[in-house]
Amino acid sequence: MAVMLTIGLWGLDRGGMWGDESVTFQVAQRTVPQIWRLLHDVDAVHGLYYLFMHAVLAVHPSEVVLRLPSVCAATATAGLVAALGVRLAGPRVGLGAGVLYAITPMAGHYAQEGRSYALVAAGAAGATLLLLRAVDCGGAGAWWPYGTVVALTCVLHELAVPVLGAHAVTLALLRVPRRVWSGWGRAAGAVALLVLPLVWVSQGQAGQVAWLVPPGWDRVGRLARNFSPGPAGPVFWGALLLMAVGLRERRTAAVALPLLLVPPGILMTVSQIRPLYHDRYVLYALAGASLLVAAGAGRVARALGRVRFDGRRMRVGGRRVRALLGVTGVLALTVTFLNQLPVHRQDRSAAHRPDNLAVVSALAVRQMRPGDPVLFVPSVGRLAALAYPKGFQRARDIALRESAPRSGTLWGLEAGPGELRRRLASVDRVWVVAERSALDPRRSPPDPVERTKLVVLAEEFTVREEHVREERVRDDVLLRLYVRRGPGDTPTGEEPPRRPADALPPGVSAGTPALSTSALSTSALGAPALGASALGASALGALGASALGASALGASALGASALGAPALGASALGASALGASALGASALGTSARSTRLSPRPVP
Repeated sequence: MAVMLTIGLWGLDRGGMWGDESVTFQVAQRTVPQIWRLLHDVDAVHGLYYLFMHAVLAVHPSEVVLRLPSVCAATATAGLVAALGVRLAGPRVGLGAGVLYAITPMAGHYAQEGRSYALVAAGAAGATLLLLRAVDCGGAGAWWPYGTVVALTCVLHELAVPVLGAHAVTLALLRVPRRVWSGWGRAAGAVALLVLPLVWVSQGQAGQVAWLVPPGWDRVGRLARNFSPGPAGPVFWGALLLMAVGLRERRTAAVALPLLLVPPGILMTVSQIRPLYHDRYVLYALAGASLLVAAGAGRVARALGRVRFDGRRMRVGGRRVRALLGVTGVLALTVTFLNQLPVHRQDRSAAHRPDNLAVVSALAVRQMRPGDPVLFVPSVGRLAALAYPKGFQRARDIALRESAPRSGTLWGLEAGPGELRRRLASVDRVWVVAERSALDPRRSPPDPVERTKLVVLAEEFTVREEHVREERVRDDVLLRLYVRRGPGDTPTGEEPPRRPADALPPGVSAGTPALSTSALSTSALGAPALGASALGASALGALGASALGASALGASALGASALGAPALGASALGASALGASALGASALGTSARSTRLSPRPVP
């Protein structure tokens, strides 16, 4: 437990919340009636967790306090896994199983996440221990604690229900008498009756997991590596070998193997029809892997402990061999942890999570002026403002119709397409917070409001500035300043030109709009933008004289651009004169007004 607690507390304040954590943070700070209203439409599966976190964050709302329950739950799980090992195979196996659970990177990852998965894992491990106690005791009263813990675990997250299937297989493998089956059946039935209403409500909210896809064999391999103390190399293959040896320990295998295989197997099978599977939903199955590896190591140690080494001058007996094997086991666990230390260290970085909303807020603090309108594309991006309101307190959310707490939603209700068009028509500049992929012109969102955002931005605005965080994760969350197009500007409906990230100078991000920074830029001289057909680029924006270069167009062409001459079509310049096939954004000498800001958490 000490090992898990240390790993859990190490780097707990990583400098920012990601999207799911921010949902926990802002929902848990609502009133109980507001939380209850939310659960009628969304996130019913997390209802008990939100109410629990409401009490926790009432003490002190902060990122560290948000994650502390997960740290405590992971610590308890490591202790419960150790207790299972002691009950099944003895103290050494128990100690090894607990430490193995603690040093597995997957356990450390979710120990530092402000979601319910670590708590569910603790509940499943506790329920398994109570199952063994009830089997050994045989009394009817022993099933009440078991049923209570299983029920709380399943209400905490309904996808913990497959643990009942694992326990049924365990009872079958142990060949328990009928009275044990009877006691377990009553407990399982009570749990089912309690969970059924939650399942019924959550069925109407299934759209929340519409992003999941049916898992293939690649996900099976990924889960196997996540459940190992090391995802590759000798550690991974050694763990698999010890698991195979651990199967020879009949009682331990009867508990650990179903816990390891049944929940992922059920969810993966169901997900072939209706996708529900994600690795984090079966975190509680990790305990089975740790128990099997420790049981295999214990069996090997016992076999070696019976060996006698005879020499001319000394005789080494079994006790000394066992002591030596104990030291070897400690060294093996230490080496395993040190081997995975880079993985653990990476997990302590906010860049390793899907996004970092603190950095988005920091960008807003530095760039937005009081009263500036801001548009979130898509609306889920408003989570950054809800989690870190300081960054957006000076801005005006131009699309928001009703706030998230008042509307009983996660990120608020927005104006309809017509009203949104009228609101955007009243401003000449608007800041856009979005993931880069959300601004892809080829994207056509099913939501009419989201489509309206993209259409209006493409037809009526052009990009003036772009700011992107320094960290590189799955998708850039960027801050763009859009300004209304001038009378002579032609809407293209496309993104600004992109250049490869490895070809960019320091401080410039890939996908940054190609905006001229020359002293003769069109923003200074008022020259109309050159059409994409003239230069062979998708969207070059307003090019200054220096962007074209006298050597390319000649002094007369440069002069015309400087004096504000009309836009030059392909017929005026000729594709051969410009060498359109050779001219990209970088060949034209355009530079990007993009700024990379170092992450700065906003309290």
